[in-house]
Amino acid sequence: MKQGIHPEYRKVVFMDSTTEFKFITGSTRYSNETITMEDGNEYPLIRVDVSSDSHPFYTGRQKFASADGRIERFNKKYQR
Repeated sequence: MKQGIHPEYRKVVFMDSTTEFKFITGSTRYSNETITMEDGNEYPLIRVDVSSDSHPFYTGRQKFASADGRIERFNKKYQR
């Protein structure tokens, strides 16, 4: 790999803004904000709006569109 052209890969903390859930992972994202975690180390902090802790698909609180009456309306419209 060429030197000086790749972003720095380091451990960062991603924090879900809605649930305050935090996790450490590797990233090239840059942040001026830092946070001290339970292990005593200080990491750059990246705030995210949605994570697996708050996304409806992962939490099981997903809403499905109701299809009530659609089949009946289709059949009535096309006389089936």
